[in-house]
Amino acid sequence: MAVTEDPLIRELSAAVERSPEVVELRLHLATLLADRGRYAEALGHCSAALSQDPGNAGALSLVQRCSAALAASVQPLPAEQQAPADAGFDWSIAEKEVADIIEPAFVDASPDALDESDFDVLQCSRVRLADVAGMADVKQQLELSLLGPLRNPDLMKAYQVSARGGLLLYGPPGCGKTYIAKAVSGELGASFYQVGIADVLHRYLGDSERSIRSMFDNARRNAPCVLFFDEVDALGHRRSALSGGSGMRTVVNSLLEELDSATSTNEGVYVLGATNAPWDVDTALRRPGRFDRMIFVGLPDAEARAGIVRFHLKDRPIAGIDPAAIAGRTEGFSGADLAHVCDSATQLAMADSMRRGQVRPVMMADVHAAMAQIRPSAGPWFETARNVVEFANNDGTYDELAKYLRRRKIR
Repeated sequence: MAVTEDPLIRELSAAVERSPEVVELRLHLATLLADRGRYAEALGHCSAALSQDPGNAGALSLVQRCSAALAASVQPLPAEQQAPADAGFDWSIAEKEVADIIEPAFVDASPDALDESDFDVLQCSRVRLADVAGMADVKQQLELSLLGPLRNPDLMKAYQVSARGGLLLYGPPGCGKTYIAKAVSGELGASFYQVGIADVLHRYLGDSERSIRSMFDNARRNAPCVLFFDEVDALGHRRSALSGGSGMRTVVNSLLEELDSATSTNEGVYVLGATNAPWDVDTALRRPGRFDRMIFVGLPDAEARAGIVRFHLKDRPIAGIDPAAIAGRTEGFSGADLAHVCDSATQLAMADSMRRGQVRPVMMADVHAAMAQIRPSAGPWFETARNVVEFANNDGTYDELAKYLRRRKIR
């Protein structure tokens, strides 16, 4: 006789599927699942919540509860394999078993990849555009608009063009804009200086403006340097949308002043920015000499998706993973979505290992189970982008985005 699903859990599951970004809703579902002894399912939702909010205390506490419950429910092994009765789940033995899981890993050859530890503020990045899987259109635009001219200074001199100004990368969240900026730094052999909102915005009047000045001064002292502003729409928000007494107006003015070639000497400083909402960036920031070039960074193509999967699973115990097959089933997923799939699959394999009392690697079955739980997250962004293209593209600023939407038939 079939077991009837709890109506409350069924409704909550549907709500989470409709709104996967609402962490508290997901944690409420995970708590109910744990209360009913469905710890493995609860652990999967905890993993999804932590991928969005890594420091969430409720999710971390629930992970500990589910892990302890799963470890306590391990089925006894045959007598000849049993450990002493009070041993429980032996983590030291498990770690040794994991260390032995080395073959086979990926079903295709995997190139060496770089991770975040390879980057540091004001040090030359070792990543290159060749390390960015797929995304041929973006690489070509970078080569034509920035890298090619800088590699050929005599050609620039002959055509009397300058490398002044900045480059703005825009597109849906979680698609690798920051990683591409690091690759540009590596191609130029320049230092990489990443600036976030928290590095600039301060409580007291004048401190934010001084921070901007200090960052540009630091970049000039360490030229050649790529000065990268993340979430530039938050720092350079449209002044027309700010109240007259807003302190953000002076922050935007300071940023404009530092970018302006008439008031600042930025020789050897290459300013890059990234934003999910270019339509919120002050128009003055996109005038010549500032962020005057824009490149759209869309969803990863199949080659890029395979590379992202390989990157996020390469240091984990895996067996029989086929990145190309995963890429074929994840059309429309962002890089962040794919990272979430890899994390969830790993959590499922770990929970199963604890439940069985025998460590096993992450396998394709785990990836398929994770993909069944996760939906692409970029849909709302494309809805906004479609409206912008339709109603706010009179000057052709978003023609590249419009072509992308038509090519992918995103309605």
